[in-house]
Amino acid sequence: MAAPALAAITRQVSGRTAAVPVPSGPTAAAPVPSGPERGQPLAASVAELPVLDANGRRVPFGALFRERRAIVVFVRHFLCYTCQEYVEDLAKIPRSFLQEANVTLIVIGQASYHHIEPFCKLTGYCHEIYVDPDREIYKRLGMKRGEEVTSSGPSPHVKSNIFSGSMWSLWRAVTGPPFDFQGDPGQQGGTLIVGPGHYIHFIHRDRNRLDHKPINSVLQLVGVQQVDFTGRPSVIHV
Repeated sequence: MAAPALAAITRQVSGRTAAVPVPSGPTAAAPVPSGPERGQPLAASVAELPVLDANGRRVPFGALFRERRAIVVFVRHFLCYTCQEYVEDLAKIPRSFLQEANVTLIVIGQASYHHIEPFCKLTGYCHEIYVDPDREIYKRLGMKRGEEVTSSGPSPHVKSNIFSGSMWSLWRAVTGPPFDFQGDPGQQGGTLIVGPGHYIHFIHRDRNRLDHKPINSVLQLVGVQQVDFTGRPSVIHV
């Protein structure tokens, strides 16, 4: 019998007491507590499930964050324009920012591993990336399928409107291998903060294609320096 999905957690988990809600606002969130004992355990049956790297090599999911804290972003199919633009912003996070905080950034998709390299070239993403083509980890973590209507507003990381974005996704689909949607179009993604060890400290399950967790709010939770995603030059006051 398959292990049940984890209970819905959309808040910070701290110590052995009740879960502490993550404060809202640009400066309210505090760093996730350190130490492997501070978090909800990840079931061993989930940690042992494999993901595939760009060469098709199988790696246990739990091995990705055994030694240090990780931000793990599950995305929808690789043809999705909202995922493309979100990952383009993830690509802007300097390696030095992550290294200073001893944090790993990981993207997981649900396509064939053959699509990893082209997707990285398209987005400029150069951090860790894997795929879960059978969506087994998505299912075990309770990631949603289907679009839920919400009033959460647009994603700050999606620049295209629905018409232009959909047309770009369609163009990529018709110019690619026939009937290869590079993942289940109905699958939604999510964001986790996990490790070191098999502990989940935070999980956000996307309710629709625009419900990504703002990247800077996640970086703030793990003590990583925030990034200017606007592309505007910094103003120096003298």
